[in-house]
Amino acid sequence: MGNITNGAITCFTGFETLYGLIQSELEGLTEEQLDYTSQDWEWARWSIRNQVSHMASLIPRWLVLRWGSILFPLEDHGVKNIEEISQSKSDRRLDDGIYWEINDISLMLKKFIDLAIRVLNDNSLEFMASQKINRDTTLQWEMMAKAHPNGVTSEGKPAKSSMTLEATMRHIYFEELTHLYNIQRLKKAQGLTPKVVVPNVGYWTLDGWDRSQP
Repeated sequence: MGNITNGAITCFTGFETLYGLIQSELEGLTEEQLDYTSQDWEWARWSIRNQVSHMASLIPRWLVLRWGSILFPLEDHGVKNIEEISQSKSDRRLDDGIYWEINDISLMLKKFIDLAIRVLNDNSLEFMASQKINRDTTLQWEMMAKAHPNGVTSEGKPAKSSMTLEATMRHIYFEELTHLYNIQRLKKAQGLTPKVVVPNVGYWTLDGWDRSQP
């Protein structure tokens, strides 16, 4: 662990307001609005409920399953039901059979954003930049890697990729914003008005990213 006085949170302050941004977009939505999907756009094939469920699940999938041995050697991450959260049958979401009500999904999202904030408070940026794991290379990942100023590599033939803990935290933040952007588009497709301004960083801002609008 890289416990120090000045944690990396000073470089990732967006995490501290992230949950509030997401919750603002969810306030007042009906069950029908939460479950709206459309085949007209690729980003609309997951409903708002599905988007938020994925946003909750992705954090422990990275921090506990991939980085757990480094970040939580005492297994004090507080994630008791990791199977239901990260390896469900629901395709990279929380288990739909257990986490379906939006309030339950939101509680899990808040819990895991708080876990990410804890990691950022407990570790220095230098420590996080020094820790690295391997990950699979895909065409989508090669595109997404362009959003990272450092911490992501792709080398050799066939290419092998690596990612630092610093880049992982950035990846989590970028994923959350991209799905928040999708939530806003799903609201627009239903004639609803988005409530917040999504920070202009991350994957959804990349050249070539599908930013089609309803």
